[in-house]
Amino acid sequence: MECVPNFSEGRRPEVIAAIRDAVGAIKGVRILNVQSDADHNRFVLTYVAPESHAVDAAMAGARAAREHIDLREHEGAHPRMGALDVFPFVPLGDVPMARCVALAETLGARIAAELDIPVYLYEEAARDPKRVNLEYVRKGGFEGLRETMPLDPARRPDFGPAAVHPSAGAVAVGARRPLIAFNVYLGTADPSLAKAIAKAIRHSSGGLRYVKGLGLEMPGTGMTQVSMNLTNFKATSIVTVMDLIRAEAARWGVPVLHSEVVGLVPMDALLDAAQAFLQLRDFSRDQVLERRLLQEE
Repeated sequence: MECVPNFSEGRRPEVIAAIRDAVGAIKGVRILNVQSDADHNRFVLTYVAPESHAVDAAMAGARAAREHIDLREHEGAHPRMGALDVFPFVPLGDVPMARCVALAETLGARIAAELDIPVYLYEEAARDPKRVNLEYVRKGGFEGLRETMPLDPARRPDFGPAAVHPSAGAVAVGARRPLIAFNVYLGTADPSLAKAIAKAIRHSSGGLRYVKGLGLEMPGTGMTQVSMNLTNFKATSIVTVMDLIRAEAARWGVPVLHSEVVGLVPMDALLDAAQAFLQLRDFSRDQVLERRLLQEE
C-alpha cells in the first residue's frame, strides 16, 4: 500500500522528524518522501507499507501528530481541520481498491477509539455520497467544525465523538487512486486573481475534468498560488492544466513564475509533459534508459 498522510506542520523540523520517525519505526515501512511547506504550514509524508502493518504505521503517525501539533496555535495558507489532516490509502499494482477501503474503515475506528479524534471517511471509502469530495468534508476547517459539528447532524463524523478534539481537530481517512499535487505560483500578491484562475481551471466550477484547485495567498512573498490536485493525469495531463493556467494568467495580465510537485509523481506524467513540450513524434516509453534498465532487471 502507498500511504500519503498530510500533517498540519511545515515550520518545525523537529516535529516533522518526530512524526516521520514514528511512522518509519513500524515494521515493513519504507519512507519514500517528506515534503514540507512553511507558507502552507503543512507537510506530506509518502511511504509504502505491507497491508499487515499499514494501519499500525498510520496510527503511529496519528498519535505523534496529536502529541506534537496544536491547531489552536496553527496558522497556514492551506485549509486544514486536523493535526493529521488527511490520510489516504492508495492501491499499488493489482491491489483492489476494496482492500484500501477496508483499511480506511479499520484506521478510522482505531483513531476514534484510541485517540478520541472524530473521523470522516472520504473518496472511495465515503459512506455518504457528499463526503466523496474532501472539500465538502473539510468545509469550514478546524474552527468551523468546532462550532458546527456538535449542532449539525450533517456534520457528525463517521467515527468518534461529535466534537473536534481540542488540539488535534478531526481527520479525513479514505482510499483513492494516485493523484498529483501540483502548485503554480503567480507573480501577483492579489489573491482574488489566483482565486479567479483556480475557478477557471477546476472541474467543480466548469473547468477541467479531474482537476481540483484553490487560489491561495502567500503572505509576505509577493506571490499567490493556484494549489491543485490532479486526480487522473492520464485523462487530464499536467500539460493541459499548465496551458490553461498560462492562458488564464495572460488574460488577467499575471505572470506565471514557476510550479512545483508536492510529494511523488508518476514518471509517465512527466514523460507526457516532456513529449508534448518537445513535440516528439513516434516516441516510445521504451526509449527511456532507466525504464529499459528496470525491464532488464
